[in-house]
Amino acid sequence: MTALRVGLTGGIASGKSTVGAMLAELGCVVTDADALVAELYRPGQPGAHAVADLFGPGMLKADGSVDKDALGRAVFADPASRKRLEQVIHPLVGQRYLEVLDAAGDDDDAIVVFEVPLLAEGGGRGRYDAVITVEAPSELRLERAVERGLGRHQAEARMTAQATSDERRAVADFVIENAGNLEELRGQVATVLAALRKRPSAQAAG
Repeated sequence: MTALRVGLTGGIASGKSTVGAMLAELGCVVTDADALVAELYRPGQPGAHAVADLFGPGMLKADGSVDKDALGRAVFADPASRKRLEQVIHPLVGQRYLEVLDAAGDDDDAIVVFEVPLLAEGGGRGRYDAVITVEAPSELRLERAVERGLGRHQAEARMTAQATSDERRAVADFVIENAGNLEELRGQVATVLAALRKRPSAQAAG
């Protein structure tokens, strides 16, 4: 047997990171795609080299790391640039994800959850035995994003750049609705995890 591979997605400020933290507390191995990207954007890393090749050395800070604010402004304003970036970065993140899977592979009961904001957009459904999406009304998500310090226009641009709720639901096996309180959310997470534990991995089933 191998570890069960679970994709966790959701739009900006949907609460997917909170769900990921709850799954980690319940014993899952949780890896955040954004954290992997942050590693790839450090000085001398493949992601930093890729960004400089695509958009020029001006996208790097003096220490050689990616200027994420400048990059964000550039790619969220230009869908073509965002697509070019994704085509280069997604395979690099995928490779790091495989390394995480390899590390957990000896544990037949392991559930490896990979938090991927752009799972639906990236066409990565086939990498996972199951997909969870965390959803909340768009206005509530916008309020949460602004409360966290993101400008309203920036938040709206990021929401527009992401898949719609319907598109995420279409690729998901489980939908967690995050419009209530933490206890309600925790209850949904426990229910989903119980269902996941009954699933064989695709490799094991095959």
